[in-house]
Amino acid sequence: MEMPPELEDVAGRDEQILVTERDHDGGEIAVDFGPTDADATVDVVGDTAIVVIGDRQFEFPVPEGASDVTVNAGVLTIRD
Repeated sequence: MEMPPELEDVAGRDEQILVTERDHDGGEIAVDFGPTDADATVDVVGDTAIVVIGDRQFEFPVPEGASDVTVNAGVLTIRD
């Protein structure tokens, strides 16, 4: 699974955001949006994922082959 450039750009603009890729059981991308009191939500509309945390919004294309896009405790996880 390929990392969307938009996620790499987000991490480059905000040092509290950590993006990691893991290649086990098909692949996984994890994005930790850092400490926040706001609940994080994710919606997938067509081929686009929209993450909202408080007053911040992030949009990026869902990687080809992704079967699961979830967010829990401020961490977005995309799995094959």
